[in-house]
Amino acid sequence: MSILDELRRLSSAEEFFTALEVPFDPSVVQVARLHILRRMGEYLRDADLDGLEDSAARETCRAQLLKAYEDFVRSSPIQERVFKVLKDAVKPSEPKPKPFVPLSALTGPEG
Repeated sequence: MSILDELRRLSSAEEFFTALEVPFDPSVVQVARLHILRRMGEYLRDADLDGLEDSAARETCRAQLLKAYEDFVRSSPIQERVFKVLKDAVKPSEPKPKPFVPLSALTGPEG
C-alpha cells in the first residue's frame, strides 16, 4: 500500500502525526487540527509526488505535515486564514455601484 493510500484511510489528525512520525503538542492539534491538515494538503499540492518511491513520498508527506504544524505553533488559525470563511472575513468589501437612472426615465415619453 502506498503512503497516499495509507493516509487516505486515516480519520484523525493525531493518526496523521503518528503515521508520519511527527511529534506534536496535543494542545496545538486540538485547536488547529483541521487547519493543519488543510494546510498540509495545500503544501502537498505544490509537491510533486509522482514517480517518487514510497520512502521518498513518505518523507515528503512527513515534511509537509511538519511544516503545516509549525505554521500553527508559531501562529493561530485566525492569523493563518486557511479556510475561505476566514479569508473572506478580512477581505475588503467591493464598493457597490451607484444606481444609474437615465434621463429619459425621468422625463417620460414625448408627446
